[in-house]
Amino acid sequence: MVKQISEFRKTSYNIDPIFLKRWSPRSFQEKEVPEDVLMSLFEAARWAPSASNEQPWRFVVARTKEEREKFFPFIMEVNRLWCEKAPVLAVILSKQANSKNEFNRTHAFDTGAAWGYLALEAANKGLITHAMGGFYKDKAREILSVPEEYDIHAVVAIGYQGNKEDLPEKFHEREKPSDRHEVKDFIFAGSFGKKADK
Repeated sequence: MVKQISEFRKTSYNIDPIFLKRWSPRSFQEKEVPEDVLMSLFEAARWAPSASNEQPWRFVVARTKEEREKFFPFIMEVNRLWCEKAPVLAVILSKQANSKNEFNRTHAFDTGAAWGYLALEAANKGLITHAMGGFYKDKAREILSVPEEYDIHAVVAIGYQGNKEDLPEKFHEREKPSDRHEVKDFIFAGSFGKKADK
């Protein structure tokens, strides 16, 4: 495992510790996630905010060995080196049209919120998540029979954290929580570019 989170992450303002606890390890134990625990992650995603309450998010979930192996061909090799041990894989999709059959400009934004809720509930339940952009979208669409009206955003590995020593050596140095930019670096006062700090 890694050292205490506080050695890698420090806040400038007081927030709930769950936000620091959530990070993206690559080492997974080959340990099954109980169904009720797994479904609680998607229950959390269910309550994310969405424009006009459209709830555009969808998830294709692989829980069995057979289902996970179906996902492997569209995951890039660099990610397969570590994610094949994860007991659960999920593909995150969003419906691009709203209930009036018009383009929903916030479909990706809202689905990102649902993913964030899922990831935080995973951390709350003692699980880890790692979202991957390194996959072949067209191949995923074909293999999973995803209709064209749905956008495909990411593949997520879900499970229990393993030891970094169980990873290929090339990943050892990166197996630790990452830091973030300071708040003052990404907010502006009144107009773009005007620093918000006083």
